[in-house]
Amino acid sequence: MIARAPRGNDSLRAWIVYPERRDKAPVVVVLHEIFGVSTWIRGVTDQLAADGYIAIAPDLLSGLYTLAPGDTILQTQATALIRTVTPGDVQRDIARTAEYAMALPAAQQKFGVVGFCWGGSTSFATAVRAHPKLRGSVVYYGSSPALTALTSITTPVLGLYGGNDARVNATIAAADSAMKALKKSYEPLILAGAGHGFLRQQDGQAGANMTATQTAWPKTLAFFRKTLGR
Repeated sequence: MIARAPRGNDSLRAWIVYPERRDKAPVVVVLHEIFGVSTWIRGVTDQLAADGYIAIAPDLLSGLYTLAPGDTILQTQATALIRTVTPGDVQRDIARTAEYAMALPAAQQKFGVVGFCWGGSTSFATAVRAHPKLRGSVVYYGSSPALTALTSITTPVLGLYGGNDARVNATIAAADSAMKALKKSYEPLILAGAGHGFLRQQDGQAGANMTATQTAWPKTLAFFRKTLGR
């Protein structure tokens, strides 16, 4: 369903899906790629709800475009607009999304984030932001933050990367060393033969993307089971 979270004098569009369960559920905030809240991102959100979470995907481009048929955004439009949003505004919108979802009667007072590509980098940045109710961040093929920013992280980070993604992977080793030195939890996993965006493009890289998906998605669920419960 489409929800609207408070956003100053405006509101933030979000795709929210509820699990079928008798008790209250933890929240997972799903951060979209450079393509915006696409039908694929909605599908990921649906799947997380099926796995027991209140899953919510904020449209971090809210108010900047007119919806295309299918209540979505054109890829070319999203990739142009994503360059116009500021990290500070994005992080404020993520916090508002999490607070909106945790205020729901069916929600527990804790959340995790998972993001893909641009959203993966943003998920790592959300760990840096260190919201007091954040319990963990999952980074799918997103670049790492500046090393000086890692000191503020208080929650675990899981990184899932395609082996054939040199641009993003060039940021992993330094982040891993810095997180170890800071005694913070960062688990990077590079999946051989997979490309950037492997979870979306599961039929790519001669089967390697599907193999990577079959490893990465269970790791994601296990991470949220550990950090959020179920």
